[in-house]
Amino acid sequence: MSEKAKILIIDDDVDFRVSIRTLLQAEGYDTVEAESGKQGLEKIKEETPDVILLDIMMETMDEGYLLNQVIKFQKQFEDFKSIPVLMVSSIQEDPLSRFPAATGQVDMITPDYYFSKPVDIPRFLETLKNILKK
Repeated sequence: MSEKAKILIIDDDVDFRVSIRTLLQAEGYDTVEAESGKQGLEKIKEETPDVILLDIMMETMDEGYLLNQVIKFQKQFEDFKSIPVLMVSSIQEDPLSRFPAATGQVDMITPDYYFSKPVDIPRFLETLKNILKK
């Protein structure tokens, strides 16, 4: 990588942010952090990350879902909608059951990628490398 890829971590869990930041920086990535959805939206505009790592449950049970919707569909974020969203959650179930299929009027859109916590580190890093190759 001639220029380090920038990963935006949006998660209210400080321990998770510290551990994932440490991992990503050890792998040669730059990281930026936000502890809420609101702060995350500001960081997207300020930093233009290459990938967004997004928690689901923060201030509300579905804040991550709503943030994903804003990034992918709201006009003021149109320049950022192609940034891959890697959603990470402690919810332990099939992500397809969490994200309704987008048909007609879209109520909710699936993230580009989904990982359950604790994160499978080798799979996570491999996925991240593949995303950044595209």
